[in-house]
Amino acid sequence: MVLGAAGAGWWFYQKLDGNITTDTGAAAELRAWEKERPTQAPKTLNAQNILLIGSDTRAGGNSKYGRDEGTQRSDTTILLHMAANRTSATAVSLPRDLMADIPSCTKSDGTRTRAMFAQFNWAFEMGGTACTIRTVEKMTGIRIDHHMVVDFQGFKDMVDAVDGVDICLKEPINDRDAHLQLPAGPQTLNGEQALGYVRARKSIGGGSDTERMDRQQQFLASLVNKMQSSGVLLNPTKLYPVLDAATKSLTTDPGLASLRDLYDLATSARDVPSERIQFMTVPRRSYRYDSNRDELIEPQAQALFKQLREDTPVTVTPVKSTQPGDEPGTGNPDQGVSDDGAEGDNRPDDPATPGPSPTPTFSGTNAATGMCE
Repeated sequence: MVLGAAGAGWWFYQKLDGNITTDTGAAAELRAWEKERPTQAPKTLNAQNILLIGSDTRAGGNSKYGRDEGTQRSDTTILLHMAANRTSATAVSLPRDLMADIPSCTKSDGTRTRAMFAQFNWAFEMGGTACTIRTVEKMTGIRIDHHMVVDFQGFKDMVDAVDGVDICLKEPINDRDAHLQLPAGPQTLNGEQALGYVRARKSIGGGSDTERMDRQQQFLASLVNKMQSSGVLLNPTKLYPVLDAATKSLTTDPGLASLRDLYDLATSARDVPSERIQFMTVPRRSYRYDSNRDELIEPQAQALFKQLREDTPVTVTPVKSTQPGDEPGTGNPDQGVSDDGAEGDNRPDDPATPGPSPTPTFSGTNAATGMCE
């Protein structure tokens, strides 16, 4: 019986380990540009910065979502910062339409692109994962330690592995493009429904990518909450199907390309309080020269990047409804970022005497906040 159990355990381990696809090409490209990449301060070496990329590839089992044209774009990109002491985790969405400085990158055919100022998700389409990582590092000054790329099928399998995720809808949804039809009210979404829900644009939010990112963050928060509250991360029997689903459609850097690496990452996060697992969007607004694109709001964006670089706790407050005339992220604490007070707040009465710089707060959600509250 002992030998049988050991043999079964080894078989499961080998199966999961073999599921993972290693992105050796990106690793080689990043090594070639090592001198230009940011470095981490010694005190932050235990912190982890992981770039999560959702690919919209239509290849293989994803063909029903559109024609496979041989290209893929990064529909969703999230910078996940795990604090060195593992007491918090902050996930920052980077809009696909954000205007960014994209460096010269190597294409899949071996040729090189020219450096350009363009829409952020062009980096992934033209130069793959390495180009996206270099673009994010150039934008934020944060060194990316690891990356994960997951496609539609992998996302669906993850949701199904935890027996679905609970959401609440104020109104019914009928979206042909997203293959989604849902009634109003509380319900549990399976993998196929969840994929349609986080991808939908035309039937929810009037085509707004900002609204879609907010919805994705709320859904991911509910998914994390489900995994923590159901004891998935503590129960090998429950954790196995989740890891099996994750590894089947996951492409990672060599540093995360083994089951042990992924398991260590998952277990290191299991003790993070759910209210300290936070989701937000980088401070952004409509691009001044094209309302269909985004640009960073400064200095708020750089303040956020500095906090992440230095492993300083980030404060995220619940998102509230948009008020007429508000621009997301322009200083209204309900819309993206706040300086913790307007001029005069948290400062001495004498305006000639400088006060301490206020710590910015950012709007978003956390894993402790349910979608039905």
